[in-house]
Amino acid sequence: MEGLFSLLLVAVVFFLMMRFGCGAHIGHGGHGHQHGEHAGHGAADGGGVDPVCGMQVATDSGYTKVHQGTLYHFCSRNCLDKFEADPQQYLEKGKELS
Repeated sequence: MEGLFSLLLVAVVFFLMMRFGCGAHIGHGGHGHQHGEHAGHGAADGGGVDPVCGMQVATDSGYTKVHQGTLYHFCSRNCLDKFEADPQQYLEKGKELS
């Protein structure tokens, strides 16, 4: 019976950590880590605009990528994948909008 209680206690702690602790950030790329790139946190306003879809992205959510020394923010993994496949397409699109 003592073993069952210990197992349930560990399961509850694990659930709480995954729900409210470090595990809660797994779907959005971690605690501000830059997905393999150790760069700054972006613009002074605390985020950036996704160059693929144009959506405003906060620093603490979404994905980031450093390309040619510039940090770009992405709303989803799908937008990041599109950017990685052809960054020039989206960089040129951004220049046209400016």
